[in-house]
Amino acid sequence: MSVSSASMPTKERILGAAEELFARHGFEGASLRQLTAAAGVNLAAVNYHFGSKDRLIEEVFRRRLDQLNGRRMAALQKIAGEPDTTIEDVLAAFIVPALELSHDGNGSLFMRVLARAFAEHDDTLRKFLSDNYGHVMRQFTAEFARLLPHLSKEELYWRVDLVTGALTHAMSGFGMIQRKSDVPEERHREQTAAHLIRFAASGLKSP
Repeated sequence: MSVSSASMPTKERILGAAEELFARHGFEGASLRQLTAAAGVNLAAVNYHFGSKDRLIEEVFRRRLDQLNGRRMAALQKIAGEPDTTIEDVLAAFIVPALELSHDGNGSLFMRVLARAFAEHDDTLRKFLSDNYGHVMRQFTAEFARLLPHLSKEELYWRVDLVTGALTHAMSGFGMIQRKSDVPEERHREQTAAHLIRFAASGLKSP
């Protein structure tokens, strides 16, 4: 496994191996024995850097989500509350950084890890994600609410949830639309973002 390259710092090797194993086997299915073998380290190194398997799982998420949501919040802060901000602007701030992550190195692998977090109904992990990243979704939802005053809170939450689901599907790369061999990766990502933003805006703005 490439993650066991001796040139990588030990902590990064462990995180890379954990991300791959969690994507393939789930959080319960991936053992610490598999992890140490994949990363080329001993159990003491895992305990030194992370302390426990639960802490390791959290750090796998932090490594990706801190960067993703930092980019999202930076983009949102430039447009939030401005009189000429559109629904499409807010959607772009939410969607584009996520698509960039999903096409960046092992980003698509992390998408499978993220899907596992919800499919496996891990309440501890869900609480961690809500406590650490829930504020990002709340700030985006507040801006949507400002621009869509005709929607009730419940209706807005339904629509934002569905937009998030569509984004997650687009990030997974499992849809009917696959990148053609003659289309550069960046161009395909731009096309995906444009279609998704247009689709999501229509759904959000619907009466």
